Amino acid sequence: MTEKTGKAESRMTSAIVDILINIPMFDALNSAALKIVSKYMNLMDFKRGEAVFNEGDKGNYICFVASGSFNVLKKNDQGKQVTIASLTRGRSMGEMAIIDDYPRSATVKAWANSTLVTLTRDGFDQILDHYPAIGIKLLKEISRLLSMNLRRTSSRLADYLLPKNYVDE
Repeated sequence: MTEKTGKAESRMTSAIVDILINIPMFDALNSAALKIVSKYMNLMDFKRGEAVFNEGDKGNYICFVASGSFNVLKKNDQGKQVTIASLTRGRSMGEMAIIDDYPRSATVKAWANSTLVTLTRDGFDQILDHYPAIGIKLLKEISRLLSMNLRRTSSRLADYLLPKNYVDE
């Protein structure tokens, strides 16, 4: 590795650490752990309207919004895409892809020019193998995110179904 390459990698690692510090999922990690995790991550830029991934795509990475905003879109019964969530700085998407091998459950598109930090399943597995204490903390946080998303979805479903299936106790 040349000195120039090493400096560029160091700047990239530093830039990613600066982003991760502002993402709640990484609050449990100290600066040394953040530096380790950042080496397995990449930055990706998106222009307004550009798809991060599409519903049905094979998924193998999780994303964290570094800047900008994204819309999460899901096809309804008529095949039309409807926005089910908007994500801004600090939020995540694609958590399930780091855990399972199922296709993406929704489409995500940039609402504005935006930047993501990504962690592939392979990178996550390497963290688990080489730094199990850090990997366990990340796994717990991903589980927490999935749990929060499920609770939010259940609540929205209950609000939607309530008028149709009201049960008087």
